[in-house]
Amino acid sequence: MTVPQDHTERRVVVTGPPRQTRRASGYYRPRTEIDEQTTLGHTYVRSLMRTQLRAALTVFAILGLLIGPLPLLFAAMPGTRRLEWAVLGFGLYVPLVLLARWYVRRAERNERDFVRLVEDR
Repeated sequence: MTVPQDHTERRVVVTGPPRQTRRASGYYRPRTEIDEQTTLGHTYVRSLMRTQLRAALTVFAILGLLIGPLPLLFAAMPGTRRLEWAVLGFGLYVPLVLLARWYVRRAERNERDFVRLVEDR
């Protein structure tokens, strides 16, 4: 008995694990998390913003403690217009410059630490 041969070919689909994965090297990139706006990336950015806000609120509190009592002080000593202008014009200049310098350095250090965290891992 002869069996008739079927000349039509059948296609067989073989499924299995992909040959290449996205993270084939196993190297974790926080920058990718930030770029793709994942929950972890959002957490990274939120932590940077929180540290920057903390520095800004510190400066604001120091300014409030430094400048806030001045009107009360001036009201307690009437007739000292020259002293008021000297304190406002010259006495506050140095503390304000020092405070501004501290804030800028702190903000830059926060950003440097953030970049180091994102790039080095």
